[in-house]
Amino acid sequence: MSLLRQAFMKFWNLELYWKVFIGMGAGIIYALLLGDRAMNVAPLGDMFMRLLKMVIVPLIFFSITSGVAGIGESKSLGRLGAKTFGYYFLTSMLAILIGLTLTNIIQPGEGVDISAGGKDFDPSSLSQPGSLGNILIRMIPTNPIAAAAKGDVLSVIFFSIVLGMSITALPAAQYKVVRDLFDTFFKVMMKMTQGVIMLLPIGVFGLIAKAVSSTGFELFKAVGWYMVTIASGLTIHIFIVLPIVFYLFTKINPLKHFKAIASAMVTAFSTSSSGATLPVTMDCVENRAGVSNKVTSFVLPLGATINMDGTALYECAGVLFIAQALGFDLTVAQQLLIVITAFLASVGAAAIPSAGLVMIFIVLDAVGLGDHPQAAIIVGTMLAVDRPLDMFRTVVNVTSDTMGAVIIAKSEGEEVLTKI
Repeated sequence: MSLLRQAFMKFWNLELYWKVFIGMGAGIIYALLLGDRAMNVAPLGDMFMRLLKMVIVPLIFFSITSGVAGIGESKSLGRLGAKTFGYYFLTSMLAILIGLTLTNIIQPGEGVDISAGGKDFDPSSLSQPGSLGNILIRMIPTNPIAAAAKGDVLSVIFFSIVLGMSITALPAAQYKVVRDLFDTFFKVMMKMTQGVIMLLPIGVFGLIAKAVSSTGFELFKAVGWYMVTIASGLTIHIFIVLPIVFYLFTKINPLKHFKAIASAMVTAFSTSSSGATLPVTMDCVENRAGVSNKVTSFVLPLGATINMDGTALYECAGVLFIAQALGFDLTVAQQLLIVITAFLASVGAAAIPSAGLVMIFIVLDAVGLGDHPQAAIIVGTMLAVDRPLDMFRTVVNVTSDTMGAVIIAKSEGEEVLTKI
């Protein structure tokens, strides 16, 4: 009994990604040994998926409300805020468009036949959005509580942004009380989400066993191409798109910036958390890049909360991959809806490891694929290989935040990156 306990403790103390790989391997072996009978562990994957979906609405609500309300702590909200949000929107949309383009070119989900379990799925249930104006109108909830109850996440995001902005308008004493309350609830939701993610190895075991026993290894080949697509998109964004944007706005060699923030990039890669990396990020940008505390204290905490270029790219490309694997050819209008939803979902993604995998359900629901019986199998397989992609996504997120801080500081007349 003591040997079994020691083995369990060694497993428990492993890094999460090792536990996920072990869960994945165990699921494959279990399915190969038992064949169709391996479906008896499918409920483990189903329960894990339900737990992920359980935290989506409250996590988004408190994350966005707390993040937007936190802007009120800065006296430079007007001009500085406009520049910051403008930069975040620009880089996030560029990242999403890269993901959209690469997924349409590479077509990683083409040729996968796992639609057997979805014979009764009605393709007409896929969302067919009209104009951009109609999409925006649908985001405004007539009843925020009903929207949350129905899982209408776009409406929840919109209401959270408006609520956060309203909190910043409160008198100082009331503002502090309400801001601290939402910040506390956000920390509670982060703890809950981290607890759910700790169950990832068990969920992956059930999902992979189900995937192998029902579809064989065909899906894994497609997931390999999916990984290539995501990694290529992130590489293009961090080493081509962001440096071009950086140079156009600052006329500074991007290599100087990469040298200044090297420690933050390494920390982001190892922790997979923009929030955990924030102290290192602020130190690099302020002491190495020469950005003032006024700019870093405003731009970087806000960026760690709502500026998620890598996450936005991943969500857009991931949903297109799932649609391709399920055999659906999404229209231009549906892909436009994915672009908008991926941006808003990235805003709502918490700065913790693997938060992006929670948000992918939002984008799936937006185009009507959230209830497809085979979607969970594909998502589960994606989760099994998500760790290295999550580490890379976080580096992209943090790098974008730091470049934004330098660009905004430069626009404010500050001398930056003069010592590198």
